[in-house]
Parts: sequence; structure tokens; C-alpha cells
Amino acid sequence: MTSPNAAGVGASSGAGRRLNPAELKIELLCRGALIDSSCRIEEVGRPVRNRRHDRENGLELILPGEMRDLWVNVPVLEKYVANSPYLLIGDKAAYFIADQIRGYTYPVSPAPKPDWYGRSTRRGMPMMQVGFMHGTILQFDIGEQCRIWEGPPGSATAEEKAVEDVVETALTARNSSGITFALLRGGYLGPGSLIRLFPYIEALKQEVGILVGVQFPAEAELRLYDQARALGVDHFSFPIDLFNQAYAARFGTDSCRAQRQELTLRALEYCARAMGKGRASAEIVAGVEPIESTIEAIGYFVRTGALPLVFILRPVEGTRLQNLEPPCPDDMLPVFRHLYETCRSHNLPIGLLPNIHLSSILHPVDTVYLARDASDGRAYQRWIVNMGRVMYPYFQRRMRRRGSPQADPSA
Repeated sequence: MTSPNAAGVGASSGAGRRLNPAELKIELLCRGALIDSSCRIEEVGRPVRNRRHDRENGLELILPGEMRDLWVNVPVLEKYVANSPYLLIGDKAAYFIADQIRGYTYPVSPAPKPDWYGRSTRRGMPMMQVGFMHGTILQFDIGEQCRIWEGPPGSATAEEKAVEDVVETALTARNSSGITFALLRGGYLGPGSLIRLFPYIEALKQEVGILVGVQFPAEAELRLYDQARALGVDHFSFPIDLFNQAYAARFGTDSCRAQRQELTLRALEYCARAMGKGRASAEIVAGVEPIESTIEAIGYFVRTGALPLVFILRPVEGTRLQNLEPPCPDDMLPVFRHLYETCRSHNLPIGLLPNIHLSSILHPVDTVYLARDASDGRAYQRWIVNMGRVMYPYFQRRMRRRGSPQADPSA
């Protein structure tokens, strides 16, 4: 079984020239990288997670860049990585990605390993099992997680997490790793199940003082989003995966995703209107459905004021997509260039949250390197930086503990 848009490994973006950071990130997300025996990543970097059904099971690296550094979660465990032309080499002092086809090398840095990964909460729970770092955000999987295109409709079990463990882990991560954003990710358990996240939201805002995002299947009762906002949610993210309904029906056997597109778009539009541009996002996967469908989805999301988060297909073991081939980087370049141009033309406020880097996707702010006119990319980056400075006091207020006397009641 091969991907509908798959191409041979020999095809590559930017053939014959050095890649910019965004192009290199696309290459690594599509092809993964081999790890040379010289590397001692485990001594300085983050451990590679190895969880079934998880598309963030990769090696976290930082790609330096002129405008901004990019973080990338590089596939290293999947079978197709054996054919990757990219090899990570180095030691404690310096690391490089060697392109064994073009002959270039690129300096990289392992994402720093949080010192709290080895600690436990007061209740005895290893903090690394409570939450984990994805780029520079702290992610908590709460309860059961929706499976991605796997088997009959249902959910994959994840251990329930006590609110006090989540709070203690978040406090430690804020103080040790300087995190500013925590993501609560949950699975659909029937109407109204978003309510189960409310105690976590309230505790994180009151006891930690941090920006809080929620990634959760859509609810029909839109008032639940108003209640979550009143508790302090800063961002909603909706998993859509496939925009083309024919491909969603073919690949998306998980009923809480494939059969709920109309409901999801309704909730997305509601939150985008209520919260303002860029404070709701839609997650879509590129590399399964036709590229034209992905490009259509990007335009639709941006017109609604939502932030498009485009994942590149990663055939994860244990899912229906495990035997597909990842897409060719050349096929992904037009997608992410269109993402840049669409966000740019609509003045979508991207990259304003402080200290936010996502590693498993090419975030819209990462696409400044893909501008057809490099000066335009630099101008957009300057606008993003300046807007970030303007908005920083607002985000500082949002990150105050709600129980503190300095808290802004209007925030």
C-alpha cells in the first residue's frame, strides 16, 4: 500500500543547492534521519518517545536560522527512515545533519533535556509520564486519546492524571524550563466530555499561571467553549485531519474524527469569531488526500480567522496508515508556501505567543523562510516580532495566577 501522493526517495526539494531551515525541516519530517554511532544524544538531549499511535515519537532537534531557529521532531524509529539520505553525526560538543545526496552538512542542536524528566511528583508519579515537552510547549494527555485512523471506532487508553500531578509538573516545568504554554489533549467520550478538562484548566490558571491550550474533538454544545474560556483557556485546537470527505471516509475510520467534520467546522468557526484571529486552530494532515484539498482547507481556515496547523503524514506503527509512504518533500513545498502566502495576505497574527516552538509541524511562523521574495519573508518576520512585543504585556497578564492579587479580572 502506498500513499496517494507518494514519490520516490530520490526526488527532493532544492536539488543541488543548500536548503534553508524550513526546507530542511520539511525534508526531515518527510524522510527522518539515521543516527550515527558517534552520537550521544541521550546524554544531552531528550529521550525518543516510543508510544503506539503517537506521531510525536521522534528525536527533538533545533535548526539554527537567520530569522528564527526551527524545532523539529525527526522520525528515527519508522521503517522508511532506513532509506533516508540524512545522517546525524557528532558528539557532546557539536552535531550536524549530513545530506548524503547533496553533500551538505547542517549544524543542529539537540533539544535540551528537561532536568525535571527524572523527578516524580509528591504522589510518586514520574513527571515524564504526567507531561512531556513537544518543542517548547508542555503537553498533557488527559484520559483516553482518540486513535488516528486505527481499527474500529474507539479510543486508545491513557492513564488518567490527577489534577495535583498536572499542576506540580507544570509548576516544575515553568520554573526549570521556562515554559509559557501547556496543552491539554483529550479524546471524545460522548457529548459534554470537554467538561472533564475544566478542573485542569482552572487549576493551571489559578495555581501555575500559564497560557493554556485545549486540543479536543468538537462539542455540539457551543456554550461549553464559553465556559472553558471563562476558566481561562487561551487557545482551542480542533483535529480535522482530512478535509476531503471522500478521503476521510476511506482512511478515517475513527468516528470521532472522520464522521464529525461538519460539527468540527461549526465549533472552529464559533471559537474563531469569539476569540479573535489566530486563537483557534485547525489541525490537518498533508500527504494523504490530494494536495489541492489541503490547499483548499488552508484557505478556508484562514478566512475564518483560524490558524492552520499542517502535519506532514507520518505513517505511525499500529495505525491504518502504517504501510503508506510519507509524502515527497517536493509535494509538500507548495503546501507550505501557500500556507505562508495565505497567512501573509490575511495578516494573520502568527507567532505572537512568547516562547512557542512546535516541532512536529511546520508552524505558519516557520514558513517565513519559504517566501518567494526573501525580503518579503524578512518583512513579515519583522512585523511578527514587533507585534509580539506589543502583545507581550497582554500575555503577561494572561500568565498571572488567577488567585494572585495582581490578576487582571478583564484578561
